[in-house]
Amino acid sequence: MSPYAPVPAPRADGIVLSPWTHVARVAAALAAGMGVGRFVYTPILPLMHAQAGLSTDAGAQLATANYVGYLLGALAGTLLPALVRSRAVLRGSLVLLIGTLTAMPATHSTGVWIALRLLAGVASALIFVVAVSSLLGHLRNHPAHLPGWAFGGVGAGIALSGLLVLALRSAADWRAAWWAEAALATALAAAAWNLRPEVPVAPSTGAPGTAVDPWFGALFVSYSLEGVGYIVAGTFLVAAIGQSSPGWIGSGAWVLVGLAAVPSSALWARLGRRWSRSGLLVVALMIQAVGVALPALVGGVAAALVSAVLFGATFIGVSTLALAAGAELRFPRSVALLTAGYSVGQILGPLAVAPLLHHGYRPALLPAAVVVLAAAVAAAVLRIGSPHHAVAVRRSVPDQEVRTAGR
Repeated sequence: MSPYAPVPAPRADGIVLSPWTHVARVAAALAAGMGVGRFVYTPILPLMHAQAGLSTDAGAQLATANYVGYLLGALAGTLLPALVRSRAVLRGSLVLLIGTLTAMPATHSTGVWIALRLLAGVASALIFVVAVSSLLGHLRNHPAHLPGWAFGGVGAGIALSGLLVLALRSAADWRAAWWAEAALATALAAAAWNLRPEVPVAPSTGAPGTAVDPWFGALFVSYSLEGVGYIVAGTFLVAAIGQSSPGWIGSGAWVLVGLAAVPSSALWARLGRRWSRSGLLVVALMIQAVGVALPALVGGVAAALVSAVLFGATFIGVSTLALAAGAELRFPRSVALLTAGYSVGQILGPLAVAPLLHHGYRPALLPAAVVVLAAAVAAAVLRIGSPHHAVAVRRSVPDQEVRTAGR
C-alpha cells in the first residue's frame, strides 16, 4: 500500500472512521464558523447600508470588532490548550455563533451590533482551532490534499451564504438575510456536531533545529501585511463592486470567491510538494494583489468576476503556503506567531482604510492591493535571501512532518 493512501483512523472507542468523514465534518465546522459566521457580513453589508441606516464608519467598526473577537478567541485557544480538545467548547461556540447571527436583526443599535460581531469573532476562532486540532489528529498520516479539502469548507460556506443573500435580494430585507444565514449556520453546525476533538500526539523525539532563522522575520512581515490587505477586500469587496455594477453582481462575485476558494488550499498544497513554498507564496500574493485592485481600477461585470476568482483562489492558499513555509524554517512556535501577526493585521486593515470610506468602498481596494504587493516583496526577500531552506529542510525533515506542521 502507498504510504500516502488514505487509511481509516481508529477512534478512542475503537470505531474506525473514514478520513473523508473527518474531512466532511471539519469542512462543515469551518463553513459554519468562518464561511458564514465570519464572512457573511461582507454580502449583507450593502443591505445594511441601504435599509438599516448603517454608516460607512460604523460598517468598518463592526468589521474591526469581529476581527478583535477572532484574535481574542485565537489567543484563548493558544493559551488554554484544553479548549482545543473540548467537544463542549466546539458545540458551545457553534450555538453562540448561531445566536449572534439570529440577534443581529433584532436591533438597530450600532453598539449592540458591535458586541454581537465581537462575540461572533470569538466563536469563529474557537470553532476554527477545535476543528483544525481534530483535523490534524485524525489525518496526521494522510496526504496533504485531504486537509486542504477540509479547509475548502471556508469557501463552501462563503459560496452558500453568498447564494442566500443573492436569492434574498429581491425581498430587499436585511433582516431576512441574517435569519437565513442563521438557519444555514444551524444546518452546518448539525453536520459538524459529532466532530471529535483529538488529544495532541506527543512531540517527535527527533532533534529539531534550534537555531533562530533570521529570515523568519521576512515571512512574518509578509503574512502580517497579507492580513491587512486581504481583509479589506474580504470585508468590502461586495460593497465596492456594487458601486460600479448592477446590484446582483456584488453578491454574485462573492459566490465566485467562495467557489474558487473551495479547491484552492488542496491545489496549493499539491504545488508545494513540487516547488518552493516561499516562491509559490510570492506568486499567490501577486495574483491576489491583481484581484484586489481590479474593481478599483476597472468597472464593469467582467472585472468584478475576474477579481472574485483571483481573490478566492489565493486567500486561503496564501495561509496554507505561509504556515508551511514557517514550518520549513523551523522557527519555534512559527504557526502561533504567524497567526498572531495575521490577526493583528486583520484588525488594522479596516481601521487603516476607514478615512477613505467617505468616498465609497472602491478607493479602499487600491491601497489594500498595494499592501498585498508589499507582502509579496517581503516574501520575495525570503525566497531570494534564504533559498537554501527549500532544499536543506526537505532533505533533513521527513516530508510528512513538514506537511503536518504546515497545516
